Amino acid sequence: MHPAPSIIVFTTLSGLGYGLAAVLGLGLLDPAALSTRIAHVLALALIAAGLSSSTLHLGNPQRAWRAFSQWRSSWLSREGVLAVVTFLPLVVSAWGSVIEGRYLLIPALSGTLLSVVVVYCTAMIYASLKSVDAWHTPLTPACYLLFSAAGGLLLAGLFSLSMGILVASLVFVAAAWIVKRMWWHRLAALQPLSTPESATGLGYIGRVRLFERPHVNDNYLTNEMGFRVARKHAAKLQRFAVVVGGLAPGLLVLAAVAVGGVFLPTLLCAVAVLLFLVGILAERWLFFATARHAVMNYYGG
Repeated sequence: MHPAPSIIVFTTLSGLGYGLAAVLGLGLLDPAALSTRIAHVLALALIAAGLSSSTLHLGNPQRAWRAFSQWRSSWLSREGVLAVVTFLPLVVSAWGSVIEGRYLLIPALSGTLLSVVVVYCTAMIYASLKSVDAWHTPLTPACYLLFSAAGGLLLAGLFSLSMGILVASLVFVAAAWIVKRMWWHRLAALQPLSTPESATGLGYIGRVRLFERPHVNDNYLTNEMGFRVARKHAAKLQRFAVVVGGLAPGLLVLAAVAVGGVFLPTLLCAVAVLLFLVGILAERWLFFATARHAVMNYYGG
């Protein structure tokens, strides 16, 4: 699949924003602290930036409102509806901290729960597609949820320097990349459910080979669904994502826990967050680039 930059930015930034909002909703940070107030604003900004970037991928952005009408059957529509609904408790919770300096229990916990549901809906947009074997697995929503939680905890640790939150961030970062390795291992051993034989219905005759492509020139399907990345390049990028987005942030957080003071741990945590973000961007690019749509059976893909 073609890795559209707008969708990569959308899933990355919104995931971090919802993860941070979910942690803030648990009341683990002092609501009156300046750092917590900044964290609330950052969470809303990340979510807004991510959702805004998703509209750049639409052919007709002015018709985006129609996506909200199919919530009974479409995970995309459910995500859109819930993203709007979730803003209400998140804004109220942020108001309580930023303006009043206090923790509002019901809006905060509601924001946490809805943030988790929105991230799950985002993942299910892809996991529900039977036509893309790589995505059609429970590991897909597990990865999205774990990466969102890990990013939220890393950001919360940056703003609070809480020992408990920093340790929790280490656990979730490790868990996220372990599950992602399982996702990649499944992909490497995957046997496609849809083949040229099943797609054409000629499998009973024998092996089906493409005699001639349906189109001489590339079209929308070949551009969007037929993107291919060499296996050796994908393997290198996987290692890069794990080292930069997993190992390096983990070591930096451990160093932040070990050293004393405020300035140096804050700096270490900030670098850990930035590296984690880079690793997630690489992981999301691979998520799309290594996926194969069943329609490519008709194009020799």
